[in-house]
Amino acid sequence: MGAAMRRIQAGSALSAFGLGFTVPYLYVYVAQVRDLGATTAGAVLAVFAMAALVALPFTGRVIDRRGPLPVLVGAAVLASAGAVSIGLAEGVPAVVASAALLGAGTAVMQPALATMLVWCTDATGRTRAFAMQFFLQNLGLGLGGLIGGQIVDKSRPESFTLLFGIEAVMFLVLAGIALTVRLPRPASLQQPQAARSGAKGGMRVLLGHKAMVQLCVLGFVLFFACYGQFESGLAAYGTEAAGIEPSTLGTALAANTAVIVLAQFVVLKFVERRKRSRMIAAVGLIWAVAWLLAGYAGLGSSSQAMATAAFISTYALFGLGEAMLAPTVAPMVADLAPESMVGQYNSAFALVKQLALALGPAIGGPMGAALHGPYIVTFVLFSLGITVLAIRLGRQLTPVQNQPYLAVSSRVVAQHRPAEQVEAAA
Repeated sequence: MGAAMRRIQAGSALSAFGLGFTVPYLYVYVAQVRDLGATTAGAVLAVFAMAALVALPFTGRVIDRRGPLPVLVGAAVLASAGAVSIGLAEGVPAVVASAALLGAGTAVMQPALATMLVWCTDATGRTRAFAMQFFLQNLGLGLGGLIGGQIVDKSRPESFTLLFGIEAVMFLVLAGIALTVRLPRPASLQQPQAARSGAKGGMRVLLGHKAMVQLCVLGFVLFFACYGQFESGLAAYGTEAAGIEPSTLGTALAANTAVIVLAQFVVLKFVERRKRSRMIAAVGLIWAVAWLLAGYAGLGSSSQAMATAAFISTYALFGLGEAMLAPTVAPMVADLAPESMVGQYNSAFALVKQLALALGPAIGGPMGAALHGPYIVTFVLFSLGITVLAIRLGRQLTPVQNQPYLAVSSRVVAQHRPAEQVEAAA
């Protein structure tokens, strides 16, 4: 791993560490600590998501014209200002405006970081780079949440101010690290005309790219059926249908993170030599089993101990699927993108992800709380839909896009062919 890559990964991990400090406690902070009520807290979370939806459509074009580095630095400074403002805000307008700054800044960071990874790797090294980023971000989020939980105290508002202050510092550290990175600039972007033509027809080119459109549809279903349910529908289902204690939800999330951290590189060795579309299809089947286990926990006649074990296993299986997706989906976005449009492709996929994360809780939350049987059936079908969509996507990919290891194999063969020819002649 080169120096630029190490710095990008370190900055990405630190920003995730900062987010882990505050995101789990944002609702409690607004509703109870600042005593602004549940309605305002819900509005703050909605604004946090909507700010991302507003910012992302413009992000990709700026990245492709100016490069990801200034975009990342600007987004980190914006997010830092938002974090400080939330920590100090007391009234509704100030909290909502601060959430918009924080939401927009953190959303823009993701395609900028992804584009920096793409610029620093080739197609064969991208799989490991994105897997490492996913591993470090989950580790950062987990450690941040764990340490933050030891600091927060609802009776002391200043403890939350400290959390948001730490988060702001982490974003500034990310900006400082980014400024020390020297990125190799792709050849196509060294020509102003190429950059201008790519940016001009960006959305039309992207929407006309059948494989990318199918990948975006698949991505929406992936994020809607998994991440969009973690802290909303699945949590509501677990407490209402399965009788899970609220403290057990934390254990389930810890199991999810533990599986990701422990399995990521074992899974990587298995995944990187196989077709990406087949690995994503396998994730759909794994998640279907996970939802069936959740159904067993809530709809079966098992003991409470068995229901709790099945529910925790659901989160663990989701973590296994996430570990398989990290080295497949994000690198595939980069491999599908024309060289002058990497930022726009990454931003478009981030926008799809954000839409899924916004709609997932809105739809899954009420279903998980009240419609227990239909909720499980719906998401078993969504998971099986992932398998079908992944198989269909595989038909649109070139052999190297679907299995980058082929490029490594062909290079090795090419390097050894002269020696083999000499031996044959002898």
